[in-house]
Amino acid sequence: MIKDRQHLIDSFLTVLCVERNLSSHTIRAYGCDLDNFFSWMDRERLELTSLNHKVVRRYLAEMDRARYSRTTIQRHLSAVKAFFSWLVETDYLDDDPLSVVSGPKQPKRLPTTLAAQDVSRLLEVSDVTTSVGLRNQAIIELFYASGARISEVAGLTVASIDFAQMQVTVLGKGSKQRIIPLHRLALRTLHEYLTTARLDLLARAEKPIDALFLTRRGKAMSTDAIRKMFKQVIRQAGLDDSLSPHDLRHSFATDVLDNGADLRSVQEMLGHASLSTTQVYTHLSVSHLKEAHTRAHPRS
Repeated sequence: MIKDRQHLIDSFLTVLCVERNLSSHTIRAYGCDLDNFFSWMDRERLELTSLNHKVVRRYLAEMDRARYSRTTIQRHLSAVKAFFSWLVETDYLDDDPLSVVSGPKQPKRLPTTLAAQDVSRLLEVSDVTTSVGLRNQAIIELFYASGARISEVAGLTVASIDFAQMQVTVLGKGSKQRIIPLHRLALRTLHEYLTTARLDLLARAEKPIDALFLTRRGKAMSTDAIRKMFKQVIRQAGLDDSLSPHDLRHSFATDVLDNGADLRSVQEMLGHASLSTTQVYTHLSVSHLKEAHTRAHPRS
């Protein structure tokens, strides 16, 4: 049974990769969550075909007692539910025992954003007289100018930047391509990086490479490398060490809404599948809402 089960898990993860185009990070997370679930099943001496919603709720209760966060518990449940849904789709099971199971209610949390003065400090701290400093500046300018995810920035090539059209093409979740406009300041920094710093970094490469952002050794910067660089710049700027590149994405969304962008446009730029995901930024964009109220209300 264990061998058959592992074969099913491997097949499921392959489907996530090949057919659903999920990222390698997401697939690894699914695999780890399924391993944890089935390790618990083994300890409880449960078979795959003996599961029901009561058993799964026991698993959730155990994670709750172990003080896992609600977000983590929901993530584990999502992985297991997706697996069992796939088992039904492939006729391995007749019914889905998890279809009636829901996760813990998630607390509503507003995204973390940077204040305008903190963004300015972040954009002024890099030593642009060095190749690495100019590269760091270009990356941070791009984050704040586009609202791109860290995986999207890591995946950029030189050809991704269109200076004539003032835009960048990114490959988002599910391998969906989208185009994001860029402002002149970000483009100027990117152009300076491409024509000076990147050439210097490229000279250290073992072979030609088309990745946009390069390490000191001339290799493509991974998401981990970009995240590490961001932490260093955050510390240099004297800002909260818990800030991440994703917080610049939140700041981008909030600031463009504050300055008059409509929600649908922001949804397109962020690559959100649902408008409801983008709407969270309206809670942060109080000044934008006040302005809209003043313009629209007949008694304003």
